Amino acid sequence: MKPIQLFDPTSSSYTYVLHDPSTREALIIDPVDQQLARDLALLQEQGLKLLWTVETHMHADHITSAGQLAEHTGAQTAAPQGCGIATAARQLEDGDVLQVGGEKITVLHTPGHTAGSVSYLWRNHLFTGDTLLIGGCGRTDFQSGNAAALYQSITQRLLTLPDDTLVWPGHDYQGRTHSTVGAEKAGNPRIAGRTQADFVRTMAQLDLPRPARMDEALPANQNSGIGAGRRDAGGSLQVQPADGYAGDVSPQLACRWWQDGQAVLIDVRTDAEREWVGFVPGAVALAWKQWPGMAMNLRFDADLQAAVPPGNKAVMLCRSGVRSVAAARRATELGLEAYNILEGFEGDPDAEAHRGARGGWRFLGLPWRQK
Repeated sequence: MKPIQLFDPTSSSYTYVLHDPSTREALIIDPVDQQLARDLALLQEQGLKLLWTVETHMHADHITSAGQLAEHTGAQTAAPQGCGIATAARQLEDGDVLQVGGEKITVLHTPGHTAGSVSYLWRNHLFTGDTLLIGGCGRTDFQSGNAAALYQSITQRLLTLPDDTLVWPGHDYQGRTHSTVGAEKAGNPRIAGRTQADFVRTMAQLDLPRPARMDEALPANQNSGIGAGRRDAGGSLQVQPADGYAGDVSPQLACRWWQDGQAVLIDVRTDAEREWVGFVPGAVALAWKQWPGMAMNLRFDADLQAAVPPGNKAVMLCRSGVRSVAAARRATELGLEAYNILEGFEGDPDAEAHRGARGGWRFLGLPWRQK
Protein backbone atom coordinates (compact mmCIF):
# COMPACT_ATOMS: atom_id res chain seq x y z
CA MET A 1 0.00 0.00 0.00
CA LYS A 2 1.34 3.42 -1.00
CA PRO A 3 0.54 6.90 0.23
CA ILE A 4 -1.39 9.36 -1.91
CA GLN A 5 1.20 11.90 -3.08
CA LEU A 6 0.06 15.42 -4.01
CA PHE A 7 2.12 18.29 -5.45
CA ASP A 8 2.00 22.06 -5.11
CA PRO A 9 3.75 23.57 -8.17
CA THR A 10 4.23 27.02 -6.64
CA SER A 11 6.44 25.77 -3.80
CA SER A 12 7.40 22.41 -5.34
CA SER A 13 6.09 20.86 -2.13
CA TYR A 14 4.74 17.38 -1.63
CA THR A 15 1.74 16.60 0.57
CA TYR A 16 0.93 13.02 1.58
CA VAL A 17 -2.31 11.34 2.59
CA LEU A 18 -2.11 8.02 4.48
CA HIS A 19 -5.19 5.99 5.34
CA ASP A 20 -6.49 2.71 6.68
CA PRO A 21 -8.36 1.00 3.82
CA SER A 22 -10.81 -0.66 6.22
CA THR A 23 -11.85 2.25 8.46
CA ARG A 24 -11.14 4.98 5.85
CA GLU A 25 -9.52 7.05 8.59
CA ALA A 26 -6.71 9.26 7.30
CA LEU A 27 -3.76 11.48 8.15
CA ILE A 28 -2.28 14.26 5.99
CA ILE A 29 1.37 15.37 6.06
CA ASP A 30 2.44 18.94 5.20
CA PRO A 31 -0.76 20.32 3.60
CA VAL A 32 -0.49 23.62 1.65
CA ASP A 33 -2.99 26.47 1.98
CA GLN A 34 -3.30 27.06 -1.76
CA GLN A 35 -4.35 23.42 -2.21
CA LEU A 36 -7.10 23.37 0.42
CA ALA A 37 -9.92 22.86 -2.09
CA ARG A 38 -8.01 20.06 -3.82
CA ASP A 39 -7.35 18.24 -0.56
CA LEU A 40 -10.93 18.56 0.70
CA ALA A 41 -12.19 17.24 -2.65
CA LEU A 42 -9.80 14.28 -2.46
CA LEU A 43 -11.00 13.36 1.03
CA GLN A 44 -14.60 13.48 -0.13
CA GLU A 45 -13.96 11.54 -3.36
CA GLN A 46 -12.03 8.83 -1.52
CA GLY A 47 -14.53 8.64 1.34
CA LEU A 48 -11.83 9.41 3.91
CA LYS A 49 -12.29 10.74 7.44
CA LEU A 50 -9.34 12.96 8.32
CA LEU A 51 -8.15 12.36 11.90
CA TRP A 52 -4.79 14.15 11.87
CA THR A 53 -3.08 16.95 10.00
CA VAL A 54 0.65 16.91 10.77
CA GLU A 55 3.77 18.90 9.91
CA THR A 56 7.37 17.80 9.44
CA HIS A 57 8.57 21.28 10.50
CA MET A 58 7.54 24.94 10.40
CA HIS A 59 7.71 25.80 6.72
CA ALA A 60 9.25 28.99 5.35
CA ASP A 61 8.23 28.62 1.70
CA HIS A 62 4.48 28.04 1.97
CA ILE A 63 1.63 28.41 4.44
CA THR A 64 0.08 25.32 5.95
CA SER A 65 -3.63 24.60 5.65
CA ALA A 66 -3.60 22.54 8.86
CA GLY A 67 -5.88 24.85 10.83
CA GLN A 68 -8.32 25.21 7.96
CA LEU A 69 -8.46 21.45 7.40
CA ALA A 70 -9.17 20.98 11.10
CA GLU A 71 -12.06 23.45 10.90
CA HIS A 72 -13.53 21.77 7.82
CA THR A 73 -13.08 18.13 8.84
CA GLY A 74 -12.88 17.99 12.63
CA ALA A 75 -9.32 16.62 12.43
CA GLN A 76 -6.73 17.30 15.13
CA THR A 77 -3.58 19.25 14.37
CA ALA A 78 -0.15 17.92 15.35
CA ALA A 79 3.30 19.44 14.99
CA PRO A 80 6.84 18.82 16.25
CA GLN A 81 7.30 20.06 19.80
CA GLY A 82 10.46 21.99 18.96
CA CYS A 83 8.98 24.06 16.15
CA GLY A 84 7.06 26.67 18.11
CA ILE A 85 3.66 25.83 16.58
CA ALA A 86 1.81 26.25 19.87
CA THR A 87 -1.63 26.18 18.25
CA ALA A 88 -1.20 22.49 17.29
CA ALA A 89 -3.40 20.33 19.50
CA ARG A 90 -0.68 17.72 19.92
CA GLN A 91 3.01 18.47 20.33
CA LEU A 92 4.97 15.56 18.89
CA GLU A 93 8.13 14.10 20.39
CA ASP A 94 10.55 11.45 19.19
CA GLY A 95 8.96 8.00 19.32
CA ASP A 96 5.36 9.19 19.48
CA VAL A 97 2.91 7.10 17.47
CA LEU A 98 -0.16 8.41 15.68
CA GLN A 99 -2.90 5.86 15.04
CA VAL A 100 -5.13 5.91 11.97
CA GLY A 101 -7.43 2.91 12.14
CA GLY A 102 -5.04 -0.03 12.37
CA GLU A 103 -2.14 1.91 10.85
CA LYS A 104 0.63 3.36 13.00
CA ILE A 105 2.84 6.31 12.06
CA THR A 106 5.98 6.79 14.17
CA VAL A 107 7.62 10.17 14.80
CA LEU A 108 11.40 10.40 14.30
CA HIS A 109 13.08 13.56 15.56
CA THR A 110 15.51 14.57 12.79
CA PRO A 111 16.86 18.04 13.62
CA GLY A 112 19.12 20.02 11.34
CA HIS A 113 16.99 21.77 8.72
CA THR A 114 15.27 23.23 11.78
CA ALA A 115 15.78 22.30 15.41
CA GLY A 116 12.35 20.72 15.64
CA SER A 117 12.21 18.90 12.29
CA VAL A 118 10.77 15.39 12.29
CA SER A 119 10.30 12.55 9.82
CA TYR A 120 7.48 10.02 9.86
CA LEU A 121 7.80 6.24 9.40
CA TRP A 122 4.78 4.26 8.21
CA ARG A 123 5.35 0.61 7.35
CA ASN A 124 8.32 0.79 4.93
CA HIS A 125 7.56 4.39 3.92
CA LEU A 126 9.68 7.26 5.27
CA PHE A 127 8.40 10.84 4.98
CA THR A 128 11.43 13.06 5.38
CA GLY A 129 10.14 16.62 4.95
CA ASP A 130 13.13 18.86 4.24
CA THR A 131 15.59 16.67 6.17
CA LEU A 132 16.44 14.31 3.29
CA LEU A 133 15.60 15.11 -0.33
CA ILE A 134 16.25 13.03 -3.44
CA GLY A 135 19.92 13.62 -4.17
CA GLY A 136 20.07 16.42 -1.63
CA CYS A 137 18.86 17.76 1.71
CA GLY A 138 17.25 20.80 3.24
CA ARG A 139 19.14 24.02 3.84
CA THR A 140 20.54 24.91 7.27
CA ASP A 141 21.25 28.63 7.02
CA PHE A 142 18.21 30.03 8.87
CA GLN A 143 15.40 29.15 11.31
CA SER A 144 17.58 27.29 13.85
CA GLY A 145 19.29 25.23 11.14
CA ASN A 146 22.41 23.25 12.07
CA ALA A 147 24.46 21.44 9.43
CA ALA A 148 26.21 19.09 11.86
CA ALA A 149 22.89 18.06 13.39
CA LEU A 150 21.42 17.49 9.92
CA TYR A 151 24.35 15.23 8.95
CA GLN A 152 23.79 13.17 12.09
CA SER A 153 20.03 12.96 11.50
CA ILE A 154 20.50 11.72 7.95
CA THR A 155 23.42 9.35 8.44
CA GLN A 156 22.73 8.02 11.94
CA ARG A 157 18.93 8.00 11.93
CA LEU A 158 17.40 7.84 8.46
CA LEU A 159 20.03 5.96 6.46
CA THR A 160 20.26 3.25 9.11
CA LEU A 161 16.80 2.04 8.11
CA PRO A 162 16.57 -0.93 5.70
CA ASP A 163 17.81 -0.15 2.19
CA ASP A 164 14.42 -0.91 0.64
CA THR A 165 12.64 1.70 2.77
CA LEU A 166 10.91 4.12 0.41
CA VAL A 167 11.85 7.78 0.84
CA TRP A 168 9.11 10.36 0.23
CA PRO A 169 10.59 13.90 0.33
CA GLY A 170 9.00 17.22 1.20
CA HIS A 171 10.13 18.80 -2.08
CA ASP A 172 11.52 17.98 -5.46
CA TYR A 173 12.37 20.43 -8.22
CA GLN A 174 13.02 17.93 -11.03
CA GLY A 175 9.80 15.93 -11.16
CA ARG A 176 11.07 12.99 -9.10
CA THR A 177 8.58 11.45 -6.70
CA HIS A 178 10.43 9.08 -4.38
CA SER A 179 13.65 7.21 -3.73
CA THR A 180 14.94 4.55 -1.34
CA VAL A 181 17.25 4.59 1.65
CA GLY A 182 19.70 2.41 -0.29
CA ALA A 183 19.75 4.75 -3.28
CA GLU A 184 20.33 7.83 -1.12
CA LYS A 185 23.00 6.10 0.94
CA ALA A 186 24.91 5.14 -2.21
CA GLY A 187 24.30 8.14 -4.45
CA ASN A 188 23.21 11.28 -2.62
CA PRO A 189 26.06 13.71 -3.42
CA ARG A 190 25.62 15.61 -0.17
CA ILE A 191 26.17 12.48 1.92
CA ALA A 192 27.70 9.57 0.04
CA GLY A 193 31.39 9.26 0.89
CA ARG A 194 31.36 12.58 2.74
CA THR A 195 32.50 13.24 6.29
CA GLN A 196 30.61 15.51 8.63
CA ALA A 197 33.27 18.19 8.12
CA ASP A 198 32.82 17.91 4.33
CA PHE A 199 29.06 18.22 4.71
CA VAL A 200 29.23 21.25 7.02
CA ARG A 201 31.63 22.98 4.63
CA THR A 202 29.36 22.30 1.64
CA MET A 203 26.26 23.60 3.43
CA ALA A 204 28.07 26.80 4.44
CA GLN A 205 28.95 27.51 0.81
CA LEU A 206 25.47 27.09 -0.74
CA ASP A 207 24.49 30.80 -0.66
CA LEU A 208 20.81 30.09 -1.38
CA PRO A 209 18.23 32.86 -1.95
CA ARG A 210 15.75 33.69 0.79
CA PRO A 211 12.37 31.90 0.37
CA ALA A 212 9.95 34.26 -1.36
CA ARG A 213 7.10 33.82 1.15
CA MET A 214 9.23 33.55 4.29
CA ASP A 215 8.06 36.78 5.94
CA GLU A 216 4.39 35.81 5.70
CA ALA A 217 4.81 32.05 6.01
CA LEU A 218 6.65 31.84 9.34
CA PRO A 219 4.21 33.91 11.45
CA ALA A 220 1.23 32.28 9.74
CA ASN A 221 2.56 28.77 10.33
CA GLN A 222 3.10 29.50 14.02
CA ASN A 223 -0.70 29.81 14.06
CA SER A 224 -1.38 26.61 12.04
CA GLY A 225 -2.15 28.83 9.05
CA ILE A 226 -5.35 30.26 10.56
CA GLY A 227 -5.89 33.89 9.54
CA ALA A 228 -3.08 33.81 6.98
CA GLY A 229 -3.30 36.42 4.26
CA ARG A 230 -6.19 38.34 5.78
CA ARG A 231 -6.32 41.58 7.69
CA ASP A 232 -7.69 41.59 11.21
CA ALA A 233 -11.27 42.75 11.44
CA GLY A 234 -10.16 45.63 13.66
CA GLY A 235 -13.66 47.09 14.01
CA SER A 236 -13.64 48.29 10.41
CA LEU A 237 -16.99 49.26 8.92
CA GLN A 238 -15.64 48.78 5.40
CA VAL A 239 -16.04 45.69 3.26
CA GLN A 240 -12.75 43.97 2.40
CA PRO A 241 -12.51 42.44 -1.08
CA ALA A 242 -12.60 38.66 -1.37
CA ASP A 243 -12.34 35.96 -3.99
CA GLY A 244 -15.54 34.16 -4.89
CA TYR A 245 -18.01 36.05 -2.67
CA ALA A 246 -19.07 39.63 -1.94
CA GLY A 247 -16.43 40.37 0.71
CA ASP A 248 -15.11 40.01 4.24
CA VAL A 249 -16.64 42.12 7.00
CA SER A 250 -15.88 42.75 10.65
CA PRO A 251 -18.25 41.34 13.27
CA GLN A 252 -19.31 44.92 14.07
CA LEU A 253 -20.35 45.70 10.49
CA ALA A 254 -22.15 42.36 10.13
CA CYS A 255 -24.03 42.99 13.36
CA ARG A 256 -25.04 46.49 12.20
CA TRP A 257 -26.40 45.17 8.90
CA TRP A 258 -28.24 42.39 10.70
CA GLN A 259 -29.82 44.63 13.34
CA ASP A 260 -30.79 47.20 10.68
CA GLY A 261 -32.59 44.51 8.68
CA GLN A 262 -30.20 44.71 5.73
CA ALA A 263 -28.82 41.19 6.20
CA VAL A 264 -29.69 37.75 7.50
CA LEU A 265 -27.16 36.36 9.97
CA ILE A 266 -26.43 32.72 9.10
CA ASP A 267 -24.64 30.72 11.84
CA VAL A 268 -22.95 27.89 9.92
CA ARG A 269 -21.41 26.19 12.97
CA THR A 270 -22.51 22.72 14.03
CA ASP A 271 -25.39 22.19 16.44
CA ALA A 272 -22.86 20.92 19.00
CA GLU A 273 -20.84 24.15 18.82
CA ARG A 274 -23.89 26.31 19.35
CA GLU A 275 -25.01 24.08 22.23
CA TRP A 276 -21.71 24.12 24.13
CA VAL A 277 -19.93 27.33 23.09
CA GLY A 278 -22.82 29.75 22.70
CA PHE A 279 -25.34 30.97 20.14
CA VAL A 280 -26.63 34.23 18.69
CA PRO A 281 -30.35 34.79 19.42
CA GLY A 282 -32.19 35.52 16.18
CA ALA A 283 -29.52 34.14 13.88
CA VAL A 284 -30.48 31.42 11.42
CA ALA A 285 -28.89 28.17 12.62
CA LEU A 286 -27.81 26.44 9.42
CA ALA A 287 -24.79 24.17 9.72
CA TRP A 288 -22.40 24.03 6.76
CA LYS A 289 -21.15 20.67 8.06
CA GLN A 290 -22.49 18.59 10.91
CA TRP A 291 -21.31 16.12 13.52
CA PRO A 292 -20.60 13.25 13.52
CA GLY A 293 -17.69 13.33 11.12
CA MET A 294 -18.24 16.89 9.84
CA ALA A 295 -20.50 15.55 7.10
CA MET A 296 -21.88 18.04 4.58
CA ASN A 297 -25.37 19.33 5.36
CA LEU A 298 -27.37 18.16 2.35
CA ARG A 299 -30.13 20.67 3.09
CA PHE A 300 -27.82 23.66 3.19
CA ASP A 301 -28.69 25.04 -0.26
CA ALA A 302 -32.45 24.78 0.08
CA ASP A 303 -32.58 26.04 3.65
CA LEU A 304 -30.28 28.97 2.86
CA GLN A 305 -32.36 30.10 -0.10
CA ALA A 306 -35.48 29.91 2.05
CA ALA A 307 -33.86 31.93 4.85
CA VAL A 308 -32.66 34.94 2.82
CA PRO A 309 -35.39 37.14 1.32
CA PRO A 310 -34.79 38.78 -2.08
CA GLY A 311 -32.67 41.92 -1.76
CA ASN A 312 -31.11 40.96 1.58
CA LYS A 313 -27.49 40.20 2.22
CA ALA A 314 -26.35 36.96 3.86
CA VAL A 315 -23.58 37.27 6.46
CA MET A 316 -21.92 33.98 7.40
CA LEU A 317 -20.66 33.25 10.94
CA CYS A 318 -18.58 30.24 11.97
CA ARG A 319 -16.04 29.49 14.68
CA SER A 320 -13.12 31.53 13.33
CA GLY A 321 -13.92 32.58 9.77
CA VAL A 322 -12.92 29.43 7.87
CA ARG A 323 -16.05 27.38 7.16
CA SER A 324 -17.92 30.64 6.67
CA VAL A 325 -15.72 31.40 3.65
CA ALA A 326 -16.76 28.13 2.02
CA ALA A 327 -20.39 28.83 2.91
CA ALA A 328 -20.19 32.37 1.49
CA ARG A 329 -18.76 31.04 -1.77
CA ARG A 330 -21.56 28.50 -2.03
CA ALA A 331 -24.18 31.16 -1.27
CA THR A 332 -22.72 33.32 -4.05
CA GLU A 333 -23.01 30.39 -6.46
CA LEU A 334 -26.69 30.23 -5.49
CA GLY A 335 -27.13 33.88 -6.50
CA LEU A 336 -27.01 35.50 -3.06
CA GLU A 337 -24.98 38.53 -1.96
CA ALA A 338 -22.93 36.76 0.68
CA TYR A 339 -20.24 37.94 3.11
CA ASN A 340 -17.83 36.21 5.49
CA ILE A 341 -17.53 37.48 9.06
CA LEU A 342 -13.84 37.81 9.94
CA GLU A 343 -12.64 36.10 13.13
CA GLY A 344 -15.95 34.24 13.52
CA PHE A 345 -17.67 33.63 16.84
CA GLU A 346 -14.64 32.63 18.92
CA GLY A 347 -11.79 34.49 17.20
CA ASP A 348 -8.34 33.19 16.34
CA PRO A 349 -6.35 30.99 18.75
CA ASP A 350 -3.71 32.66 20.90
CA ALA A 351 -0.16 31.41 21.48
CA GLU A 352 -1.49 28.76 23.87
CA ALA A 353 -4.11 27.57 21.34
CA HIS A 354 -6.95 29.08 23.41
CA ARG A 355 -9.76 30.96 21.72
CA GLY A 356 -11.83 33.84 23.00
CA ALA A 357 -9.13 36.46 23.61
CA ARG A 358 -8.20 37.43 20.03
CA GLY A 359 -11.24 39.03 18.45
CA GLY A 360 -14.47 37.44 17.32
CA TRP A 361 -18.18 38.04 17.84
CA ARG A 362 -18.29 36.88 21.48
CA PHE A 363 -15.11 38.71 22.55
CA LEU A 364 -16.48 41.98 21.14
CA GLY A 365 -19.62 41.76 23.29
CA LEU A 366 -22.05 41.42 20.39
CA PRO A 367 -25.34 39.60 21.11
CA TRP A 368 -24.92 35.99 22.22
CA ARG A 369 -26.09 33.59 24.89
CA GLN A 370 -24.97 30.38 26.57
CA LYS A 371 -27.46 27.54 26.67
